[in-house]
Amino acid sequence: MSMATSLDTEAVRIIHDEDEHLAHNYEPLPVVVATGEGVWVTDVEGKRYLDLLSAYSALNFGHRHPDLVKAAVDQIGRLTLTSRAFHNDQLGAFATALAQLCGKDLVLPMNTGAEAVETGIKTARAWAYRVKGVPADAATIIVAKGNFHGRTTTIVGFSDDATARDGFGPFTPGFISVPYGDAAAIEAAIDENTAAVLIEPIQGEAGVIIPPAGYLRAVRELCTKNNVLMVADEIQSGLGRTGTTFACDREDVVPDLYLLGKALGGGILPVSAVAGDRDVLGVFAPGEHGSTFGGNPVAAAVGLRVVQLLQTGEFQKRAATLGEHLKTRLDELIGHGVTEVRAAGLWAGVDIEPALGTGREIALKLLARGVLVKDTHGQTIRIAPPLTIRATELDWAIEQLKLVLEG
Repeated sequence: MSMATSLDTEAVRIIHDEDEHLAHNYEPLPVVVATGEGVWVTDVEGKRYLDLLSAYSALNFGHRHPDLVKAAVDQIGRLTLTSRAFHNDQLGAFATALAQLCGKDLVLPMNTGAEAVETGIKTARAWAYRVKGVPADAATIIVAKGNFHGRTTTIVGFSDDATARDGFGPFTPGFISVPYGDAAAIEAAIDENTAAVLIEPIQGEAGVIIPPAGYLRAVRELCTKNNVLMVADEIQSGLGRTGTTFACDREDVVPDLYLLGKALGGGILPVSAVAGDRDVLGVFAPGEHGSTFGGNPVAAAVGLRVVQLLQTGEFQKRAATLGEHLKTRLDELIGHGVTEVRAAGLWAGVDIEPALGTGREIALKLLARGVLVKDTHGQTIRIAPPLTIRATELDWAIEQLKLVLEG
């Protein structure tokens, strides 16, 4: 579609200004969102859209959840930042609540998901040298092909996504990549210098790739047997998205470290954290790791309220129940423009028949019908609505997808 003919003047002006002065590291869909509430957003011209992306699961509780907005506003009116040079009256309560939610002793707060992953990497290496006894600078971490853990230079160095990786080397050594979902490959890669296995319980950016049943349990058993840390990147999959608090819960698996982010900030500000027991996350000494904004009072206040919302179990239950409904409706489209559906809770990857267009082309057609999704890896669209969505709203969205596929 032509931007000039498909968008009104105000939207064209705003997009033009962005194109003129923003670095082109994103290719957003041509919609200019002005307001949001719950599962709906409104553009600058007043058109409403059903948000089925949730900012990649950062908006698990919807746009401007009143409890989360109140927590942020109340705290902004009191104190916004101290740095970690001083204590603040919100951080301790947040750390306690999150540690209890994770069933862990300690929490290390950061800001972005990539920072949580970097923190997990540093933790695993420090533990390997100081606890396991791996020789200096020899520790390795096993990762999975198809992974997406962020975009720092260390992280893209062990990615096999050419777009994320090419042109940004040289890269940090110490990572061994094996096929995702293959526990035997992990077992073969483990040696005396292995510090950790870092995996997504479900690969999100790859297209909501769900590993075979028993995979996470096998990884947990291998890590325990070989004195290796299991590090679970639950930044997209955690905090209710899959119908359980964590995706690891689907197999009753508890990793050594949880990497958390996105929804932890309630869709209001970036909040991330690493959660682990004292014998692992306690390896840091003061000054060895930190962040000026990590654990700031506003982040802690919002994060605490997020944890409290999850403690009720309401959102996990909604994701499980509505996720079954979503999967049933999407499965009806297989053979009618859809080649495969992968779903866990309110999270689905939908592969589009190539003859009907790319994932982005389908996303653009859905945009015209008032539904926001995003494509990935060519033929896949991702569906991840706020956990506050209603069944009737899901049905309406699936009807729009059906109409788009029918042409």
